[in-house]
Amino acid sequence: MEITFLGTSSGVPTRARNVSSLALRLSQRAEVWLFDCGEGTQHQILRSEVKVSQLSKIFITHMHGDHIFGLMGLLASCGLAGSGQYIEIYGPPGLEDYLKACTRYSHTHFSHRLKIHVSGPGLLYEDEEYSVRCLPLKHRIPAFGYAVKEKDRPGRFRVEQAKSLGISPGPLYGKLKNGQTITLEDGRRIRGQDL
Repeated sequence: MEITFLGTSSGVPTRARNVSSLALRLSQRAEVWLFDCGEGTQHQILRSEVKVSQLSKIFITHMHGDHIFGLMGLLASCGLAGSGQYIEIYGPPGLEDYLKACTRYSHTHFSHRLKIHVSGPGLLYEDEEYSVRCLPLKHRIPAFGYAVKEKDRPGRFRVEQAKSLGISPGPLYGKLKNGQTITLEDGRRIRGQDL
């Protein structure tokens, strides 16, 4: 998991800092999740290692312009690139209406599919590797914070250490690999998580 700060300024960009946007790169699965999309986010992406072709999820914290004014342009560019990618967007109530109005008045057609989810407290997304939870934040308008959690992965079983403890290959290895605690014939207790 790699975080790229695309914008950390508040309501107005500066020469050195763009408005709010953060990219989370999941390099092991060639996927990018974007958090907020302030104006100029596309240019910041071009200046970074982030590949817009890998964009699969966008999370919007709230509907202030410094967090959403770059969203329509980014989605339109993805459509013009003809990637046909599927993008899921999570955000507060009103986000879908905002995108529909922008689409209608700009006559923009997306060649990719969008799925919009209204954020609310609790679990928003989960797969075998990650979960995303949403919590309300105190702000002048409805706002949300997102917590991304990478699930624990099993480590590598240290065979040489098991052998040095006098544990023979076989069913006990399987128990240890699953994190169980075993008791050897001599009474020693060995925890799987230690191996």
